[in-house]
Formats: sequence, structure tokens, C-alpha cells
Amino acid sequence: MTMTGRAKLAGVMGWPVSHSLSPVLHGHWLDSLGIDGAYVPLPVAPENFAEALRALAKMGFRGVNVTVPHKEAALAAVDAADALARRIGAVNTVIVGDDGKLTGTNTDGFGFLENLKEGAPGWNPAAGPAVVLGAGGAARAVVVALIDAGVPDIRLTNRTRDRAERMARDLGGPVTVHDWDDRGAALADANLLVNTTTLGMTGKDPLVISLDALPGAALVNDIVYAPLETELLAAARARGNPVVYGLGMLLHQARPGFEAWFGTPPQVTPDLRAHILAHLGQG
Repeated sequence: MTMTGRAKLAGVMGWPVSHSLSPVLHGHWLDSLGIDGAYVPLPVAPENFAEALRALAKMGFRGVNVTVPHKEAALAAVDAADALARRIGAVNTVIVGDDGKLTGTNTDGFGFLENLKEGAPGWNPAAGPAVVLGAGGAARAVVVALIDAGVPDIRLTNRTRDRAERMARDLGGPVTVHDWDDRGAALADANLLVNTTTLGMTGKDPLVISLDALPGAALVNDIVYAPLETELLAAARARGNPVVYGLGMLLHQARPGFEAWFGTPPQVTPDLRAHILAHLGQG
């Protein structure tokens, strides 16, 4: 629809931000819902981030998504961050209040769990251990979500063990750390395997892992969505494991912010998926 002078404004701040799918995603929702609004990319260098964030209210923005490298800086820059964002240690969604105050939250864990619910509705988080590959920001959001969902045993493994150890100490709960060299053995009796690393992403090194010890009923998820079916998911599917693709996490994590900024809850539809996949050249 045609924008007017009363259009609601939101966007995504990153450095760089040209790769972000968020404008495509939110733009589709705005068009399909007939909302007078705009969602724009906002390339902001790290040294200018706090100042740019503070300027949002003056420019009439309802809020922004925050992407790399600003997620940790956003936690310190907002007026208030909710308990979830503080546990994760990062903010990916900022809401500008009517009073101009900035509130930060993190929707990555929400997107992760909603994607699993949609892709594997029968999966029971309490049914057994989860193995999480990686210990970066995405892993942190995933592990917090798994703790809160009631997973009884979370096995964390990362190429740099110290980083995984720090995360386990930070988050507490049923999190144990396993050597990267033992990642295949950690799969014994697992109920879920999640890859949160960039290994297997287009242009990155492959993820090398033996699935021999993984039970046949265990769910396998890769948060990488380019390619849509990573080698990990293809190997899991070939041996009969249920799989959930990574694209859904990106789509679902965007829902809370869109509703907060534009006032309408959006839906993740086949139409939306087709639109995003076409943009990725995988449609």
C-alpha cells in the first residue's frame, strides 16, 4: 500500500546491514496486512550505535531490530531490558515507548521454540537430553529457551571449550560441557540435536559430525538457513530422524517486534516462506 505522512516506522540496525532479510520479511507483512508503515535498514557503525539508538524517538520510530555487532551493546544502551534479555546478555528487539523510553528484549529463543513447535509439534522437551553445538550468542538464546522449556539435560559442545564453560557457569541449570572431539559420543540417548554454529553455512567450513550414536527418533535442527537444507539436516533425514529447518526461527523471532511496533500480530504463512525463499534464490 502507499505510505502516508502518518506511517509507522521501524527498522533494523547493524554494521553492515545490507545482508539482512528483516526488511524483506517485515515489508511482506506490512503489504499483506495493509498497514501504513515502513521497515528500513539502518547501517550504524559501532561508535555511533548508542547515539543512533537514542535518536529513534526523535525521528518518530516505534522501534528497531538489532543485529550484529550491536546486540550486546544494545543491552547497555536501552533504558530498560527485560529479564530474558539480561539472562541472554543481548538485545535484538527495541521498543520505543510513548514517553520515548527504550525497552529491550530478546526474541531469538522465542523464535527457536516456535519453529520447533511448528516443525515438530509432537516433540516433548522433557523427554530427554539436548545437544547444542556452539557457544556464541545464538547458542546462549537457544540454551536459555531449552532450560525454560524443561529440558532435563543440556550438553554443550564448542570448538573453544573455555567459551562453553563460561556459558554453562553463567546460565546454570542442567548444562554440562563436552569436548568438541567428543561431540559424536555426546549424542547417545539425545532427544534433540541443535547446530547453532556457522559450520555448514554457504561459504563456511562444513560441519563434521558422526550421527551414529544419535537415536533414530531424536529431532535435529540447524539454525542455519542458507542453504535451507544443510548437510547436517540432509544426513539426519537420510537416516530417518525428524528434522526442522532453520528458516522458521528467523521468521518467528520477528513476530513479537512487528506486533509491538505496528499493532497487529503477524502470521508465519506458506506465502511468507515462499517470498523469503525466492529472495534467497531457493524458491
